[in-house]
Order: sequence, then C-alpha cells, then structure tokens
Amino acid sequence: MDVLAEVLRVSGARGALGVRLEAGGAWGLWLDSYPGAALHVVSRGTMWLHVTGEKPLQVGAGDAVLVSPGTAHGIAGGASVTMGSCDRAAAARALGDGRALRLGSAPVQTEVIVLHYEQDPEVSTPVLTSLARPMHVTAGQNTQLRRTVELLAAELAQPQIGTTAAINSIVDLLLVQFVRAWLARHPEERSGSWLGAMRDPIVRDALACVHAQPERPWTTETLAAATSVSRATLSRHFRSALGQTPGAYMTRWRIDLASVRLRDTDEPVESISGAVGYASPHAFSRAFRRARGMAPGEYRSRLRMIAGPMEAAYQRGGEGAPLEPPGRPLNRTA
Repeated sequence: MDVLAEVLRVSGARGALGVRLEAGGAWGLWLDSYPGAALHVVSRGTMWLHVTGEKPLQVGAGDAVLVSPGTAHGIAGGASVTMGSCDRAAAARALGDGRALRLGSAPVQTEVIVLHYEQDPEVSTPVLTSLARPMHVTAGQNTQLRRTVELLAAELAQPQIGTTAAINSIVDLLLVQFVRAWLARHPEERSGSWLGAMRDPIVRDALACVHAQPERPWTTETLAAATSVSRATLSRHFRSALGQTPGAYMTRWRIDLASVRLRDTDEPVESISGAVGYASPHAFSRAFRRARGMAPGEYRSRLRMIAGPMEAAYQRGGEGAPLEPPGRPLNRTA
C-alpha cells in the first residue's frame, strides 16, 4: 500500500498554476492567507520567504518551499525588503495571457513559479493542512525535483500544443517529488504533521494496514500485532507523530472515506458502513453524527442540495459553468 498515493487520491489533493513572477531590483510581495498550500519554486536567481514570527528564509535557484494552507507570508528579493500587497487582478490577467507578472525593476534577476494545492473539503485527514512550518528542499538535495522544475519552466516559456495538459501533470508530479525529497532529509526530525509521520516506520506501517483494509475491524491491539509491536509502543508512536491515538486516526479516515462515498455515489448507507469498517449501520451512523454533526442520510441530502445548481450549470455548459463537476476543488491552469 502506497499510503501517500492513497491519501492524495482520496483527499483530491491537486495543484494549479498560480502565477509566474519575473523580478529585479528591490521587490517584495505580501501574500494574504490562502486556503490551499502554496509551493514556491525558484527557477532562476534568489528569493526570500517571509513568515510572521520566523527568520526570513533564502530560497535559491532550483529550490522549492511549501507553505501550509492559511499561512500569510511574503516573498521578496531580500531579507529586509518592504513588501507590497498582491494585486490579484493583475496576477489573474497575467496568468490568463500566459505571461509573467513583473515586479521591481529591470533587468530581471529572479524568476519564481507559484503553485497552489487544495484538497477535497469533505476530507479532514490533514495531508497538507497541519504543516508546522515551511518545508524547504534545495536543488542539490534532489536531482529529480530540479529536473522537473526545469521542465515546468520550459513548458511555460514556450507554450505549444498540449502545454495545458503537460503543465497540469507536472504540477501534480512536483508535489509528490517535493514530499519525497523532504522526507529523505534529516529523518530524525519530527514535524508534527501527517507528512512528518511518514518518517516513523511504526506509524507508517500501521497506516499502510489501515489504508489497505479500512473495512477490517481494526483495534489498537490488532493493529499493533499486524505491525509487530506492543499496543503501548504503537500508541506512544502515534501520539508522538500525529498527536492522537490509533483509534482516533482510524475513525477519522473511515469517516472521510464514507463522506466521499455519500457525496459521490448512490450506495446505500448500509453498504457504506460495512465498506468502511463498521459492524452495523447504527454504529456507523452514531460515529458519523459525532464527526460531522448530522446523520449520514442528512449529510448526503445537504451536499446534493448545495451541489444541485452547480451540477445543472456543469451539464448545460456555457457562461458560469464550473470547469469540473461539483464536489472536487476547482483548479488547474486555463
């Protein structure tokens, strides 16, 4: 079981091109909090990442830095540059025209590609939402990541047939390669995030069991036996890596799976309850109500009532229609 791939799949974590920046001289841009994670990739020159309460971080050519969702931060050409606010309208126009947003003065010394990553709002497992601090990977630490950055920059510099599809695929690939590179660094560190938990082999093996067979009636005891450790050891590692018990994690993941199936399928509640590991629909309904504040049937009806107008617009097409069916984050480059 590839736990990361499974969680990214279920959580609908997908990326979109935010904006390309070309900057020179003294420049700085303060970015308001954004609901998704932001990945800043420096394809040329040097930029500095500013996060309130932390020292400015220098990010060089070929480097990438991931900032957790909702984190207000700034990017600049120096460690002590006064930053202006982001002109979102100008950024949107630049993206729509396929050109870079210019900052500062000529000549251009730094080029930055800003990417955004969101996950399905119905999935609460915090893949990207609980990063304790920005994650930085340098060009020298991962050759594959550097080459992929170069590929993305080349596609953006010389658009041609299929460029949109290529960029969308590269953006998703960059997230996986970034996570791989980050996990390979300093394995003794602990981030307190879901991604950081992948560094703990005991937790990683336990998560692989849960994600491979969510329908199995796992308990802390049976999960500990499957990973060849004691119950106390498994519980201790879970609390250290994820801040919760194995049972709490299993419940959260099962409810996430059920939420997606309730929204996206017409399966009976009885069928879904067994598929996500509950012995009876009553036990499932009780757990679901605790987690989501309503019964499964009510949850399904409410989501479909909200999605109804969007679905109709999607089927009709034309002005105002979403780019994708409702239920998943809208994203991607135009």
